[in-house]
Amino acid sequence: MKKSLPPSLGATLASGVTTLCTCWRVERLDGALFGFTDHDRPLTFAGLTYEPASGFTASDVAVSLGLAVDTMEVEGALSSEAITEADIALGLWDNARIEIWRVDWSDVADRVILRKGSIGEIGRGEIAFQAEMRGLAHELNQERGRTFQKLCDAVVGDARCGVSLADPDFAGAGAVETAIDDRILLVSGLDAFEDGWFAQGLLAWTSGDNSGARVEVAGHLVQASNSVRLQLWRRAERPVETGDAFTITAGCGKTFAICQQKFANGVNFRGFPHMPGNDVALSVAKKGGENDGGSLFND
Repeated sequence: MKKSLPPSLGATLASGVTTLCTCWRVERLDGALFGFTDHDRPLTFAGLTYEPASGFTASDVAVSLGLAVDTMEVEGALSSEAITEADIALGLWDNARIEIWRVDWSDVADRVILRKGSIGEIGRGEIAFQAEMRGLAHELNQERGRTFQKLCDAVVGDARCGVSLADPDFAGAGAVETAIDDRILLVSGLDAFEDGWFAQGLLAWTSGDNSGARVEVAGHLVQASNSVRLQLWRRAERPVETGDAFTITAGCGKTFAICQQKFANGVNFRGFPHMPGNDVALSVAKKGGENDGGSLFND
């Protein structure tokens, strides 16, 4: 794609003078905004300061015509104050939005945006991280629109679902009594809820080293001693300690029966519970059967 350059920047490029640098503008999904540059001093434009010496380096990127996804690799040191191992582990940098600018450091008004994209896969080691930047064509690979299936395709609590997870019937708060492998938790504060109520729900840490992180709940079991056992889908990124507090919301199994019985929300069910499956589509008419094309779900 042809880009329009400011006349003064075009003249600088034509002169062969090497006063150019690269700036990265990164906006995380939590709204935090960061600026990085490969120049040796801070640069400020459009209300953001781009910090130097961040250990932020990028690979070459091949730009192609068509709908192929252009990618590049960004590497950096975990010693940077702006990029910490803990934030990467908690997923705060996942899918962050990136803009890459070519800037004349002698006059930052002379600049042009090179590309936009988002952060994809992130790898991390003891002293460094590596992140994949994906071009805007990556958005075309994301699923859009409705999915026709028996199960509901809404997210419990969203606008399409309509259930309020602020309702005390669907939300709780508790604290950890014992943590096993940072994934299986014995907790207090959830005694009023029946077995399985929070399975497939969402737990958000409100204190402790994991504060701010969220994780899905795999299982919720009320044990014989009336103690409550929660099993998380994945380990907490940081050690869980006794007394760490959390909030938790009810989960939904996405079936019509659960929607009606648990949430009294059948009117907003976003699935198709009576949709015939593959066994019906591949079946053949049988002698003596009812082959009138009528509903398979008559009352």
